[in-house]
Amino acid sequence: MTKFDVAIVGGGHAGVEAAWLAAQFNLKVVIVSMPEVGLASAPCNPAIGGVGKGQVVREIDALGGLMGKIADSCAIQYRILNESKGYAVQSTRVQVDKDLYTENAEAFIAETENITVIKEKVLKISSSSPFIIETTNRKIVSTKVIITTGTFLNAKLHTGEEMKEGGRVECQNSPGMSDLFANVETLGTRFKTGTPARLDKDTLNYDKFIEQKSDIRTKNFHSLNSPHKRFVEQRSCFLAHTNERTLGIIRENKERSPIYNGQIKGVGPRYCPSIEDKAFRYPDRNSHHVFVEPEGLKAQTIYPNGISTSLPKEIQLEFLRTIEGFEKCEIITYGYAVEYDVVDTSKLTDCLEYESIPGLYFAGQVNGTSGYEEAAGQGIIAGINASLSYLGREPLVLDRNDSYIGVMVEDLISNKRDEPYRLFTARSENRLYVREDNTVNRMTKYRAHLGLDTEIDSYQESFLKEYDLLLSLVKQTKIYATEENKSYFKEVGYGELSKNISFDELVSRSQINPVELLERELAKRGAKFSSDVIYSCAISIKYEGYINRASIENDRIYRLGKKKVNWSSIIKGNISNECKQRIEDIKPSTFSQLQRIDGIRPATLAYVAGNIIQ
Repeated sequence: MTKFDVAIVGGGHAGVEAAWLAAQFNLKVVIVSMPEVGLASAPCNPAIGGVGKGQVVREIDALGGLMGKIADSCAIQYRILNESKGYAVQSTRVQVDKDLYTENAEAFIAETENITVIKEKVLKISSSSPFIIETTNRKIVSTKVIITTGTFLNAKLHTGEEMKEGGRVECQNSPGMSDLFANVETLGTRFKTGTPARLDKDTLNYDKFIEQKSDIRTKNFHSLNSPHKRFVEQRSCFLAHTNERTLGIIRENKERSPIYNGQIKGVGPRYCPSIEDKAFRYPDRNSHHVFVEPEGLKAQTIYPNGISTSLPKEIQLEFLRTIEGFEKCEIITYGYAVEYDVVDTSKLTDCLEYESIPGLYFAGQVNGTSGYEEAAGQGIIAGINASLSYLGREPLVLDRNDSYIGVMVEDLISNKRDEPYRLFTARSENRLYVREDNTVNRMTKYRAHLGLDTEIDSYQESFLKEYDLLLSLVKQTKIYATEENKSYFKEVGYGELSKNISFDELVSRSQINPVELLERELAKRGAKFSSDVIYSCAISIKYEGYINRASIENDRIYRLGKKKVNWSSIIKGNISNECKQRIEDIKPSTFSQLQRIDGIRPATLAYVAGNIIQ
């Protein structure tokens, strides 16, 4: 039997990040993945990033992860989402060449000497460390195991009345959790996700679509890449719309939809609904966006984002051809839904370790999340903590107050999931601070906890020194209300200068773009700083007043939330039986986790705040 320090079961986005980080600690790592499936493949939309998700990709990159680096290497279109809104909710999204993404991911992993990849189906795993992993051809022994099986656990595919086993089209499924492990609990409810049909790109009429070109202003994800360098040829995406005929056909065939006729029992994602969900959830609305997205530079397929479906094949073609520009479309791969088992995340610690089986970790869609980015974020946390545990070091727990990954992990472990989890900016109580532009400021302390010394660590150290220097310069510089300066303010549109002000007061003015102002004024003074530092500093100054006002109340709640609680002491107190049951199920370790348990009454929180914690 071959022995490893850390074994990752599943080679998707979570598995690749877990392996990449574990390898940085010079541990012996193995990825065991399905033979037909490429590493870090993109079975759904061929894109990385998005609202809330772009922040996660940058956090992964700051922790030393791989996703941003791969995305940059094969990004064929760049966009800034929510650009008309405030900087806090603006996010980067890139369309990627899905084949090249997997190819580059496999190349990065292959170049890492202490990572072994075994493409075989896992049949069984023992229930204690050292774990014995049985595959179709061998047995593997590992001290730590990370399960990242995605949508493959006991998975079934649905296209109309057609049903077959498989975690995605033309792939096998994994055994159910009870077959892999004797003592790991899954949720009683199975989850469901889906994907649209893939269309032949040459059968669409692009003249009828609204073109969306790649945005040259959008910055790359990876910190060490030149911000605006493009590594491959750029492509446009396009926008189309459904109509009354489209939705009419779908509504007429409700009884043939596996989602609505009882064939699928699993719960789908509320925030990423199928076109069937849209048809019946919004009966008075017939026009929905369809984003026409190429799947790669050489790929023949188009991904029609927004019309995920599991309707019968002939119905898919019929409703697709009602969309303007799709009249002669041909389907290369039909849409389908996949139904799969997920683990009960309330049984996980904040390190994503299964509480009753030390050394066993879970990450990705097996935890009931949706999205490549959420999966990768969990993978990096599981990989880091499995490695730190192996080395006998203190764990790494990201705080929800300064990271979206921290928000996600606490949300996951604080409740039994009743639907697939999707991360978005509104989940963060501190989203004015948790932005893309200040990722290095927020995440460097976590990266430093790992005790590694690589190029990314040097970059972060240099960035923070330059940032602190610029911030100090801006705060200490005075602008005097001279006639010359008054005239200059009027000329460039800075507003009135009736008295002496500090430079940061000028940057904070509501009518002014802080980045353009700071760039202009630094150039005028001959001061040279990197564009990333200027961008981060300008926006931080712009938001400083808002953040300070919000922090007064947030700090009080935050301090209380960090207080440790003993769940066994709480359930002995004078609280309702319902709350006792929920607390016993979740076993919260902090007041913040207790607050986030569904159904916990205000009276219980008041009791705990007054009697259990000091």
